[in-house]
Amino acid sequence: MAGGPLTDLSIAEARDGLKAGRFTSKELVEAYLSVMEAARALNAFVTETPERALAGAEEADRRLAAGEGRALEGVPLAIKDLFCTEGVMTTACSRILDGFTPPYESTVSQKLWDAGAVMLGKTNLDEFAMGSSNTTSHFGPVENPWRRARDNRPLVPGGSSGGSAAAVAARLCPGATGTDTGGSIRQPASFCGVVGLKPTYGRCSRWGIVAFASSLDQAGPITRTVRDSAILLTHMSGFDPKDSTSVERPVPDFETAVGRSVKGLKVGVPKEYRVEGMDPEIEALWQKGIEYLTDAGMEVKEISLPHTEYALPVYYILAPAEASSNLARYDGVRFGHRAEGGGDLLDMYEATRSEGFGAEVRRRIMIGTYVLSAGYYDAYYLKAQKVRTLIGRDFEAAFADVDVILTPTAPGAAFAIGEKEDDPISMYLNDVFTVPASLAGLPGISVPAGLDGDGLPLGLQLIGKPFDEETVIAAAGVIEARAGFDGSPAARGGGGA
Repeated sequence: MAGGPLTDLSIAEARDGLKAGRFTSKELVEAYLSVMEAARALNAFVTETPERALAGAEEADRRLAAGEGRALEGVPLAIKDLFCTEGVMTTACSRILDGFTPPYESTVSQKLWDAGAVMLGKTNLDEFAMGSSNTTSHFGPVENPWRRARDNRPLVPGGSSGGSAAAVAARLCPGATGTDTGGSIRQPASFCGVVGLKPTYGRCSRWGIVAFASSLDQAGPITRTVRDSAILLTHMSGFDPKDSTSVERPVPDFETAVGRSVKGLKVGVPKEYRVEGMDPEIEALWQKGIEYLTDAGMEVKEISLPHTEYALPVYYILAPAEASSNLARYDGVRFGHRAEGGGDLLDMYEATRSEGFGAEVRRRIMIGTYVLSAGYYDAYYLKAQKVRTLIGRDFEAAFADVDVILTPTAPGAAFAIGEKEDDPISMYLNDVFTVPASLAGLPGISVPAGLDGDGLPLGLQLIGKPFDEETVIAAAGVIEARAGFDGSPAARGGGGA
């Protein structure tokens, strides 16, 4: 195709090109299947579905030719392996679910198929979405397609949606689904130089998504552009009676917010996010982001979110507590891995869970069980819930004065695989800027806004009012346009420039 390969097209460009008949869905899908095969060293996909993708493309081409094309007709997507996909193995990248093939489809993925999208495969993630590096997967770590300028060591893509972010960055798919519990869409988007959007809690159904922490988990898109994230979010959202946390409210066409004027709106800059020892490159990027928004006519206000310092400890009490409850169902009786050997039922439970769960998942189950245990429930879990309420009130007070909040997405760029393996606290600190919005259930987006001194991407985060994704998208579009980030990974396919 003139102007570059089909795999360089955004979702919007692919959608419009398919409708105009400039290429077929089969041609588009075949182009992606080819680059997926060539880039397996990245380990971004755990299950490829080429037959299903080609069959879907042929059906899409038939519909398009008949003038029956739907909104995403023929557009290929990748699905994080946390979303149940009917007839396609879904493991949450854990040994304990190895071989599990769901007889049902998650609501979010079903909505995408109903809009005409085509599935390329399932992407890798940190086991049960627990991690910020995508190194805890039963199927091995994902490699970030980016490399440091003077160092070819493989880097982490961030997590837990690292497979989705790496696949989008490496042009293995135009867009992918992710889930965000404490930053698992936004942080890998920052590390991989792509756009990651976490909608308001309740905007997208959680039904059919393997649960980590039920009061925090939220599905969202990872794409190359803000427009593409808006397009996917429109078709992922909506009320679902099967999900008790789904919120019944209209779904706007989020794409119309792209390019909308932000003149006269106020952007808040929280003073508590200027943490001690902050990387000067992150500080400089943040300042640039402020300038981009003021140039567009926004007014900057310093705000205070006084309980920010407690967000990480609160998260690492509440999320493991919910995980220990949610993961109690995996015992080897009905589905997934079952330990071999003798003994009674209790022995089988213990052996299955010891073999089936990786070290990070076991760590979090143990923390969660501890904080929920008699004598510690009030001291830890209940107190954390109270502080979570205070964090939410901080945001409410701030949003009485501002329309969006601007912060860095992560405290630094991607680091080398294994670099922080033995330091879980350092690993947890990757979520320091993303966790507060998750605890408050607010929408947030990470937009690639620059490169660090090693040539690695850095992201800026915008946080919005509940169910005001449109303002977040409009402001994100401003940063995207002014930053002019057009970098591509220095190395694709896991090696070689």
